[in-house]
Amino acid sequence: MDMAGYRPRTVVSGGPVELAVMWGGFPLLGAGVGWLLAATTGWLARLPWVPFGDLIEWLDRLPEPQATFGTIAVGVLGGLVIAGIGTAERLIVTVDAAQVRLRRSDQDRTVARVDARVVFLADGHLVLLDADGAELVREPTDLPANKLAAAFRTHGWGWADDDPHRSAYRLWVPDLPGLPAGADALLRARVRAVERDRRDDARELRRELGLLGVVLRDESKRQYWRLTARAVAPGPEQSTSAEREPDGR
Repeated sequence: MDMAGYRPRTVVSGGPVELAVMWGGFPLLGAGVGWLLAATTGWLARLPWVPFGDLIEWLDRLPEPQATFGTIAVGVLGGLVIAGIGTAERLIVTVDAAQVRLRRSDQDRTVARVDARVVFLADGHLVLLDADGAELVREPTDLPANKLAAAFRTHGWGWADDDPHRSAYRLWVPDLPGLPAGADALLRARVRAVERDRRDDARELRRELGLLGVVLRDESKRQYWRLTARAVAPGPEQSTSAEREPDGR
């Protein structure tokens, strides 16, 4: 191995500070909310418009100090649950010259550098595109852009400061020409899923559209689309608009 050219892999994550804030801060915040609730149940119980009025009246009838200890304990437990969810949703990105690994609690995916043409952040997502402009990865993340850019550039990946295909996107409306056969029906289904906040359905429909060569960008629940260089041919009465865009490298 040429040690002179070797660079150790780079890990980008929220780090121990983020974990400390989640596992320390959220339970403390929950405890504070629990104490505040215990201290104000008598006043809240007299307000007819307060939601969960029966529960608040029940808490107000509990003896002290059991009521205060109980609400604080529930608040701490709620904070721990939120911390656990936050930890599970953390994205950890590990980059070296050969591949990138993206990990969450329930997901672990690796993409080889030879398969990825360009990497960038767009609309709160880390995106990797291949040479045809198709998405290899689209992962939501709040990791700092400067740290991600430094990690990928250090190991020779093509990093772009914005989506190099942004100008190619078009607003989708029903029956718009230029789409591959079957894409319009998938886009109709997906807009309903987005409006109803059915995220799993919307994600699966995005994947199905990707198989047809359609890449999406969401903006205020509106769908913008473009075609990849290997998009499935449009229907018989539709014209293609696929173009190969600059890739930022």
